[in-house]
Amino acid sequence: MKAPSLARVRGYVRVRARGKNIETFINAAASKQLRVWDVKVTTPGVMEFHVLIADFFRLRPLLKQTGCRVHVKERFGIPFAMKRIRRRKFFVLGAFLFLFGLYMLSSLVWTIDVKGNERIPTEDVLSAARQQGIYPFQWTFRLRDPDMMSKGMTSQLKGVSWIGVHREGTKVSIEVVESITPDPRQLVNPRHLVAKTDAVITHIIADQGRPVVKQNMRVKKGAVLISGSLGTPDAPLTVAARGDVRGLVWHEYHIVSPLVSKQKVYTGEQKEITYFVAGDRRLKVAGYGDIPYAHFETIQDVSRMKWRELTFPIGWLKETVMEVQYVSEERSAEEAYEAGLMQARADVIAKNGPEARIQTEKILHRKADNGKVDLKVLFEVEQSIAEELPLVLQFEPRSESNSE
Repeated sequence: MKAPSLARVRGYVRVRARGKNIETFINAAASKQLRVWDVKVTTPGVMEFHVLIADFFRLRPLLKQTGCRVHVKERFGIPFAMKRIRRRKFFVLGAFLFLFGLYMLSSLVWTIDVKGNERIPTEDVLSAARQQGIYPFQWTFRLRDPDMMSKGMTSQLKGVSWIGVHREGTKVSIEVVESITPDPRQLVNPRHLVAKTDAVITHIIADQGRPVVKQNMRVKKGAVLISGSLGTPDAPLTVAARGDVRGLVWHEYHIVSPLVSKQKVYTGEQKEITYFVAGDRRLKVAGYGDIPYAHFETIQDVSRMKWRELTFPIGWLKETVMEVQYVSEERSAEEAYEAGLMQARADVIAKNGPEARIQTEKILHRKADNGKVDLKVLFEVEQSIAEELPLVLQFEPRSESNSE
């Protein structure tokens, strides 16, 4: 016989029946239309079968008639599960509360991530988001439609062209696209562009103003290169002269380059020291003992405890003590000469800007003596030579005649 429908819901048991008239007992149960299935003979006079709970209690008259006995081996179905649950009510209640708490915690906003903002402070974006109902520990089901929140934040923040709000679980991402506005023009007073040093003009372009000099002209320091005065004595007109003026300038350098150079070299040996930091005080917790190096350098790495936007005054300080050695290296006079020359070239570029170009180099003096190389070099450098000079207008006093 097959298992009846909804056997799990109604509940059934697996029983073992034994007796001399076990076959008569099974036939009598079938004649009474008791639901018995999966009947198996395990040993002579012993059978196992499944029976519904309701039919199990109807077996007692048949057992008395046949002289058999039954023993329940297993119990199946919802009625038995509910009985076990009633015995463990506190466990079930705890599991329910755990699932309920997990659901409630997953329904809160825990993290707000702001990205894309460069000019607008993150604090201003978070303040606008709070006004739209986006803040930590807010219920996710209370958040409005993302498009409505985006429009509200866009209208509150200046300098924003678009804001996108996206929610992923307990995290809300706010993407900011800032509007591109041209930089405001700087207001300047009328001025000339004059030479800041003696030079020979190699290049001149006047963006605004009247050029006074031409290419290949020699100018002295303070000479007007681009004039900001465009009008006439009767109708003066002044502007802020702008342009690019480049010229050849001569720089003389006196360089002393030693024949023995000292270099700092890391040996690879190091020691780590760890401190617990609380405010300005610190307590060593690892790396005890003296530093075994004669020469060393120390690198510090401080990590403070953080929670969201808050930084606490406690944390850890890690010091890495690295051993160094100073190695003396002898070099020839030619190598010292090249090193000094490279140093002078780098100084020229550093003082006159990255656009400066060295055109020629002329060695004026070179001598190796007393463990060093004395060097005098004349550099011909093409560089920007213009500087600003305010243009001050002078007005003649107006004379008034009084007639009597």
